[in-house]
Amino acid sequence: MTSKSSDIILERLMSLHPKIIDLTLDRMTRLLNALGSPEKAIPPVIHIAGTNGKGSTGAMIRAGLEASGEKVHAYTSPHLARFHERIRLAGQLIDEQLLADILEECESINGGVPITYFEITTCAAFLAFSRVQANHTILEVGLGGRLDATNVIDQPEMTIITPVSVDHQQYLGETLAEIAGEKAGILKRNTFCVVGPQQDEALNVIEAQGARVGATLKIHGQHWHVWQENGRLIFQDEYGLLDLPKPVLLGEHQMQNAGMAIAALRLMGKTEDDCAAAMTNLEWSARMQRLRSGPLVDAAPNAELWLDGGHNEAAGRAISELLNTLPQRPTHLIVGMLNTKDVSGYLAHFLRGTTSLQGVSIPGEAATLTAAETAKAASGLGFQSSKADDVLAAVKNIVQKDSAARILICGSLYLAGNVLRENA
Repeated sequence: MTSKSSDIILERLMSLHPKIIDLTLDRMTRLLNALGSPEKAIPPVIHIAGTNGKGSTGAMIRAGLEASGEKVHAYTSPHLARFHERIRLAGQLIDEQLLADILEECESINGGVPITYFEITTCAAFLAFSRVQANHTILEVGLGGRLDATNVIDQPEMTIITPVSVDHQQYLGETLAEIAGEKAGILKRNTFCVVGPQQDEALNVIEAQGARVGATLKIHGQHWHVWQENGRLIFQDEYGLLDLPKPVLLGEHQMQNAGMAIAALRLMGKTEDDCAAAMTNLEWSARMQRLRSGPLVDAAPNAELWLDGGHNEAAGRAISELLNTLPQRPTHLIVGMLNTKDVSGYLAHFLRGTTSLQGVSIPGEAATLTAAETAKAASGLGFQSSKADDVLAAVKNIVQKDSAARILICGSLYLAGNVLRENA
């Protein structure tokens, strides 16, 4: 077939269902059956659910497995700059021609029947995974777990539940217990589940579901422990103690993510060297990423520019704690968020130690808060806030008053993706 733009096909797929999110597995099951059940032919699955840290934890696991010489597929969402980032085949991002081919194949076999964008693109990922050899598949839940499109894997190799916090209440429930119940829907009989640090309310639900389905839980604080000591990461479980480099991803929360990754690698029989590589041989964009080139940096040559895609209360707390560990420097925020998020809960953690905040809209996102709405919410919390036309204008506004500022662009993965595309 001649080369086609995957972007054109993806745009068509967006129109197949009136809702962006509609949690059920019926449409997935129908299309996967029509495609010949590719989900039953993919390499053993490591299925990851949770509110925060899914992507970072998966990236560390992948780095450790690849260091051991194994080939790894990976499925993550959302993407930042290009859709291709969602599908990694045996270590490499899917190429344009293959992506266009599998998307078109799924579109053709679906025959115009209603199905969400995430569901049909997940089917496409499974189709690609089933046709390329690898040793493992790292599969990140899109939303929740129990009814997420990825939860069609009957017998994963392992499951992981990262820290659960309140987010997406309109889909997952109002209470932490209800949300944890949805995340715990990925637990399967006779399968290990690595459970990250949890509040008691969430852990009780996860433990009860584990007992109900017959999963074997490996729980932080009970079966494994992780801490910092003398600038190193120390991990301990039933197999012994490891003294490892700290993860290259910045922040105390990354130590927790590292602990989950190491616990998973140890259950798969990986060595200390593999676990060390998991800490050092990885990159994960928009997780306190320092921007070092591009138009934004050119506009602020003496400033520090950072980018993070965290967007909920727990992420706000983690990022603000990391900022407090950096050398003292006036810190200014550029914030763009979706109107489905708890803006005040996210921003409240930054109030102490932040010099100013500028609200921006997220380009191309219908659900974005306007720059004025974000600035108003921040002002209500006590921030010195204003609005800007876009991120570049906000950067210029800040450096006019403080040329050596520390600037953090944050609030949404969609904003982060836009920054990465525009600042390449």
